[in-house]
Amino acid sequence: MGEQDVRQKQAPGAMRRFTRQVINDVRAMEHMLQEGMFETDVRRIGAEQELFLVDERYQPAPIAEEVLERNQDPRLVSELTRFNLEFNLDPCVFEGKCLSRLQGQIEDVLGDVRDLAAEDRAHVVMAGILPTIHEYDLRIENMAPHARYFALNDAIMELMGGTAQYQIRGVDELFFQHENIMVEGCNTSFQTHFQVTPDEFAHFYNIAQLIAAPVLSSATNSPILFGKRLWRETRIALFQQALDTRSSNLYLRDMSPRVHFGSEWVQSSVTELYKEDIARFRMIISKEFDDAFDVLRRGGVPQLSALQLHNGTVYRWNRACYGVTDGKPHLRIENRILPAGPSVMDEVANATFWFGLVLGIAHRHDDIKPLLPFDAAKNNFVTVARQGMASEIEWIDGKRWPVGDLIRKKLIAVSREGLENAGIDSSDIDTYLGLIEERVSSRMTGSQWQLDSLALMKEEGSTRAERLDTLVLTMLANQLDKKPGHTWELAHKAHDSLLRVPSTRVEHFMSTDLFTVHEDELIDFVAVLMDWRRIRHVLVEDEQHRLVGLVTNRMILRFMAAQQVARDKAERPVKDIMIRDPISITPETPTKVAIQKMRDNGIGALPVIRGEQLVGIVTETDFGRIAARLIDDSLKDQ
Repeated sequence: MGEQDVRQKQAPGAMRRFTRQVINDVRAMEHMLQEGMFETDVRRIGAEQELFLVDERYQPAPIAEEVLERNQDPRLVSELTRFNLEFNLDPCVFEGKCLSRLQGQIEDVLGDVRDLAAEDRAHVVMAGILPTIHEYDLRIENMAPHARYFALNDAIMELMGGTAQYQIRGVDELFFQHENIMVEGCNTSFQTHFQVTPDEFAHFYNIAQLIAAPVLSSATNSPILFGKRLWRETRIALFQQALDTRSSNLYLRDMSPRVHFGSEWVQSSVTELYKEDIARFRMIISKEFDDAFDVLRRGGVPQLSALQLHNGTVYRWNRACYGVTDGKPHLRIENRILPAGPSVMDEVANATFWFGLVLGIAHRHDDIKPLLPFDAAKNNFVTVARQGMASEIEWIDGKRWPVGDLIRKKLIAVSREGLENAGIDSSDIDTYLGLIEERVSSRMTGSQWQLDSLALMKEEGSTRAERLDTLVLTMLANQLDKKPGHTWELAHKAHDSLLRVPSTRVEHFMSTDLFTVHEDELIDFVAVLMDWRRIRHVLVEDEQHRLVGLVTNRMILRFMAAQQVARDKAERPVKDIMIRDPISITPETPTKVAIQKMRDNGIGALPVIRGEQLVGIVTETDFGRIAARLIDDSLKDQ
């Protein structure tokens, strides 16, 4: 979460003073390390659970502030958007049945949040990316009303030049621009914390980097954004691009995005990470804090708040964390790679696998740096984010492994060894590592379940909006039943309750797979296009994808008839018959308004425009389907 009371506009002098405080905090940390002030006699774990709030139509519900007003649990806090929440679990000592207790704690708080959301007729969903989220949901009005978020947004967007660019390629391709950092709110994660001693930090952190790839490969749960099938863990690409302030013109420079995996193995100290991030990334928000050395001279333990504030604006997938518990400072490794969901049990199993691997590999190897180049570990991470369980990665034994084989044949045993040596209850180990083994053997990750479900529903004839809505409905039902994701039946054609609920905005049901022509193209080409693709409307656009006109099948029939009578064989262009400047709507247009506009104007299609560019079309076929839903909904309410 970080500090909320920050300056939204920083004068140069204030930023210089803050920079000095950050540097001073690093020096204070070095002094504390040298003096042996850090806690070393206990190992704790913790976690942060991020959530989506959805309404009765399974669309994002911007009610987080209302939920928080009714909440009495200090562990539940706001997130960047009004449709996200997060709760921070109480840390527990890493021993005995701590893992099953962690699951119980998550389920208890989650149940309370569900009850709070239900008062607004809303639900809570765990997903790496919510399938039903739309760009309209990411407007600045949905940003949580806290100064830190607005300050961060202003600073990041200023560095970006006012617009963020997104390009993600998977089975489908997604290219879009956005004018704020709210796209970050598409992502939710299950972040785990692992307390380590200063002496073991470098070794354990390097292991966390090494195992990021295999752990993520079996845990992917965010393959879809805006209806597009992208990476198996699209969060990785999306989060990086949401906060990427680098200039595309500086391609010759080696520049790191603010969301990054790292650039090299840690050699000896946690301060290497802090120093690198201070050196590479500009201070973008500030606040004045107590001087860390003054606190030390008074016999206290400093919070190092300036350092932590800057650290909160740089997003390593494995992040170093400093904290103070009962007056004693400690170090933690925060694992940010894991998505939320598909179930609480899945999340705890992912964390268990990760905890055990860190300890198991640390026990077997004194130093992993000579065993694998850092760039290979980084490449492994990107590869599995793209391909999930289909990946092949390099490993410290000098071999290339299909990642599923590596997990089943080697890594589960290493994780079990680490957990057993730490004194973790055997039944917990069997439960959670058994789940990992079953999931990997079946290859049914959360991402695979979503993709297979979409494919099945497409075969059954569902529209894209119905498929996405049903996906979230089924996801929620299984989460309420507390079933692990690899046991879920695939989602089927839209549930009856969904068929009675009209989409709220045009973007929920418009067609985006467009077949368009230019105004100078041959009219006969439009005719064969309609025949081949079985469509009744063809949009005319220019080279900048701006709407120019519309051609209907009736126009083509009249033209062909006239041509035959006149025996006119001229190769006439589309512009001779098209409707110029046709009536259009935006993706945000309410469904009922679009339907009424089609009725009032007696037209069979409405082009959909965002800004100046053509993005979709709504046709009379959609009109009939939506009208039927409205009638069903009206009858239901009587």
